[in-house]
Amino acid sequence: MLRRANELASIIRDSSTVHIVTHIDADGITAGAIASETLRRLGKKYSIECIKQLDEVTIKRLLEGNHELVWFTDLGSGISKQYPEMKKIITDHHECPPDSDTSFHLNPHLFGRDGSYELSGAGVTYFVSKAVSEKNKDLSSLAIVGAIGDLQDRRFCELRGLNTEIVKDGREAGVLQTVKDIRFFGKETRPLAKLLQYASDPLIPGVSGREDSSVAFLQELQIELKEKDSWRTWVDLRKEEKRKIISAIIQMLLSKGFGYQVAARVLGETYLLCREEEGTELHDAKEFATLLNSTARYGQYEVGLQVCLGDRGKWLKEALNLLSGHRHNLVEGLQFAREEKIQKRTYVQYFHAGDGIRDTIIGIVTNMMLNTEEVDKALPLIGFAHTENGDVKVSARATQDLVDRGLDLAVALTHAAQEIHGVGGGHNIAAGATIPKGKEEEFLQFVEREIKLQLVS
Repeated sequence: MLRRANELASIIRDSSTVHIVTHIDADGITAGAIASETLRRLGKKYSIECIKQLDEVTIKRLLEGNHELVWFTDLGSGISKQYPEMKKIITDHHECPPDSDTSFHLNPHLFGRDGSYELSGAGVTYFVSKAVSEKNKDLSSLAIVGAIGDLQDRRFCELRGLNTEIVKDGREAGVLQTVKDIRFFGKETRPLAKLLQYASDPLIPGVSGREDSSVAFLQELQIELKEKDSWRTWVDLRKEEKRKIISAIIQMLLSKGFGYQVAARVLGETYLLCREEEGTELHDAKEFATLLNSTARYGQYEVGLQVCLGDRGKWLKEALNLLSGHRHNLVEGLQFAREEKIQKRTYVQYFHAGDGIRDTIIGIVTNMMLNTEEVDKALPLIGFAHTENGDVKVSARATQDLVDRGLDLAVALTHAAQEIHGVGGGHNIAAGATIPKGKEEEFLQFVEREIKLQLVS
């Protein structure tokens, strides 16, 4: 892999102008930012764009653009053997066929590594950046934000595989700190009761989803919710207060019969950006990733990109405005999905949001739904949403337990989409597709056939 990274670094050095094409999620934005900063430091001319998917319209436009070199980050594996007339390099981590191994394609799957948890798109791009110059080690913090945004810590409650090399670089460069802590989202910015109310993975029985129960739980532990006129957050707490809350949550999970494995998920490795201010959306990698998701998923990728590249003025202010809207949309989206009701089939369950949820956040909402109490964890969950151009966006999510039993959503969705002239891809635990409108029932039948084969075999 490192040899391949060096080969890509040579191609970059030999090019005078580069056009970066990246994905619209946190992993894609951080990958694009790492690529941009690498080129800027080399003194290269570059341009960048963020896209939902690599479709024929985009490919045609790129070919007509006649770019000297196109650098695909966090996508592009599917076209490594296609369009030889386009000079390109690819730094991606999504599942890809073995025959996509080319001298300009860097993907962990080509080297026997699992891109769903061992290395993200930003991580792959970082390895090329580091091959360009060891001075780029400070970009490791962005690669970790990308990995966390891609939920690569979910399986083991910490980053594993090649991600650990990047964490090591981040520590050495003084840009990253790791702390064993509670894993719930919002430790820096959410009031304590909200932190517990929205807690998932694991859910806190009788507390998650209920604000009054969250407040009562904290009051029973004699934890002050306010300091003067300000709501306290997790980072405001003293060590003994944190220990008291963590201990009470674990005891509650064990007493309700959830078992040690579930209870142990309360704690995990958390990743902090040393150069950012504590108590802000940029200090914790999880919150930074959510901030980035609130930009490109609403067509404002340049906002997230500028924040990654160091802007702490105008662009950060704009990002925080977008984040506020994003949070509102997620709450509404979750409510909408609940009202639509989950439809259960033999091997899959699904909901159809139609125009009720933006196609760019249907994956996030589907993942949130899977982590609620009312959803059956024994079946993968699929969410459908209409796109602006008249197609249907599909997002599928599953538990690690199903993946351990042989489920591979990327394969299932790719094959099912191909059957109805759509496109699909992703990871074994989380995948997506775009299919023609009206073909949902047919698609579900093909997906079920694929999943049945996987689980039975």
